[in-house]
Amino acid sequence: MSYSFLDHATDAIIEVTAKNLKEAFSVTADAVINLTLDQDKVEEKDEKEFSAQGKDLRYLLFSWLEEITFVLITEGFAIKRIEFDLKEDEGYKIKAKAFGESLDLTKHNFKVEIKAPTFYDMKIKNEDKVYMRFLLDL
Repeated sequence: MSYSFLDHATDAIIEVTAKNLKEAFSVTADAVINLTLDQDKVEEKDEKEFSAQGKDLRYLLFSWLEEITFVLITEGFAIKRIEFDLKEDEGYKIKAKAFGESLDLTKHNFKVEIKAPTFYDMKIKNEDKVYMRFLLDL
């Protein structure tokens, strides 16, 4: 399981590889968090529940990225880790709990503000391994 940032002049393009869908969504969360702040500097003092859903994997990924960004940026909650369940039933749904603390721009080394995820150039392959690529508007 891994992620990498691809070169882009103004936005962030992230590629994720994982052994299954749950791991891919976990790696995706870590990539977004680490793009925004230093995850290793966050303490688990509080928790926030959130969910994401989509009619297919592309919409689920978009919703997931949107919710993580909302928790980080809009709610100002620095995330250390996320526990979640991924279910497929007439579409996909993730029920999640984020552990962390209030965002401190200095302590957590806030790096960049994510405006929104996009569908532009989004790719998902769910075969022997899972591959995801997505662009975040910064």
